[in-house]
Amino acid sequence: METHHDGHRKRLRQRFRDEGLMHFDDLNILELLLFYVLPRVDTNPIAHALIDRFGSLPAVLEAPVEDLAAVPGLGENAAVFLHLFPEVAKRYLRDCNAPGEILNTSEKCGKYLIPYFLAARNEMVYLLCLDSKCKALGCYLLHEGSVNNAAISMRKVVDLALRCNATSVVLAHNHTSGIALPSVEDRATTQAVWTALNAVGIPLVDHIVVAGNDFVSLSDDGFFDTLQNGY
Repeated sequence: METHHDGHRKRLRQRFRDEGLMHFDDLNILELLLFYVLPRVDTNPIAHALIDRFGSLPAVLEAPVEDLAAVPGLGENAAVFLHLFPEVAKRYLRDCNAPGEILNTSEKCGKYLIPYFLAARNEMVYLLCLDSKCKALGCYLLHEGSVNNAAISMRKVVDLALRCNATSVVLAHNHTSGIALPSVEDRATTQAVWTALNAVGIPLVDHIVVAGNDFVSLSDDGFFDTLQNGY
């Protein structure tokens, strides 16, 4: 015999198949997701509790597993399941970058790098290594935490660039504040990395600062002209 909850689940699943998620609110999306990890539970009050605690669907999916697991009725397995979604989205967006794409402008580099910072809760620093045709040889995590000269190992930067046989490299990091405006420390770090790579003949061609879906290029704002001209 079909229960009220069974009927609700069936209707919500069918609505998704007919319409996609475009017209679902955050609550309905969470309910639908939780159907697949809490098969015998009324997920509506749990979805309400998640929204009440974290405020929105993105905030729920980006929350630490331990904070999610503390919500009554959720548990660790369901918390890990929810936490998977931004990680899968990040991998999906990264893998959707066109293979062999020529990253020869700041715009192309910025769009390529944004997925690496999706749902990041901390500042993260990456080194994008390029070949002679400006194709990506690899994008490597250098550091997680506050971005400053002392925190980033210049030896690691140089080793990565040499190991990849990079012709040029792009430095990238995110601002968790949501504002991509480069700071004084960002510029000092850029200068330190530029100097370290210049010593081994590998040019640092840009430093991309990412905030959400926005980014700023230090090359575009003229800072690299300052480095090259020595003032």
